[in-house]
Amino acid sequence: MNMAAVLWERACRVALPVLATAALAACATTDSGQSTSAATRAPVASAEPERLVADAQVALNNFIRDPDQTWVHDNLDRAYAVLIAPQIVKAGFIFGGSGGRAVLVAKDGRSWVGPAFYDLATASVGFQAGVEVSEVVILVMTEKGLNSLMASTFKIGGDASIAAGPVGAGAKSTITADLVSFARAKGIYGGVNLDGTVVHANTAWNDAYYNATNVLPPDIVMRKTARSVKSGPLLTAMANAAK
Repeated sequence: MNMAAVLWERACRVALPVLATAALAACATTDSGQSTSAATRAPVASAEPERLVADAQVALNNFIRDPDQTWVHDNLDRAYAVLIAPQIVKAGFIFGGSGGRAVLVAKDGRSWVGPAFYDLATASVGFQAGVEVSEVVILVMTEKGLNSLMASTFKIGGDASIAAGPVGAGAKSTITADLVSFARAKGIYGGVNLDGTVVHANTAWNDAYYNATNVLPPDIVMRKTARSVKSGPLLTAMANAAK
């Protein structure tokens, strides 16, 4: 098997479980309209969310060091919050889609709080081929954008507007969207379109990380009743990056 085939096989092994999990989280709802997917209800080992937080810190550092992502660095101090997805997998065969997990950290005065855990999923139909893995950072630039993320489920582009952030050294564009997204990717696709993405709060991962029950994003970000010393390195990295 040649190297290209090996990379393709590995990418598919990553893509399919992530897309399936995120799609379940996005689609299953109760009568009240709130998601109760099997992915969210299933027991989660604390090591899984801890690994995602560590990966989010690596992804954040990658963006901060990237000379083409100066807008991220220059505008972090203006953001209400930042959603970091260390691995968004975009797979296309005949039916395509993107999925992954993310953590949200929010500004609290001069410090940062979090993380809260989320699943992201979007779907598209078309003749596509390839798998792409991207690191994604979304800056939450308005109170409306942050409030949308406090819901159990919301749709990007519907409940909150999103714009692709400017890329390039010295990028200075003024953007008025609620959310501003950036992706770092290598692969067949040129990028990840997040418009229409369903963002679902992952209560099971919140519970596992904070060793509590039914921990929701407002408990972490607004009320700050859920905290963990394990979040220290990520929150410190965020504070340093926003200086």
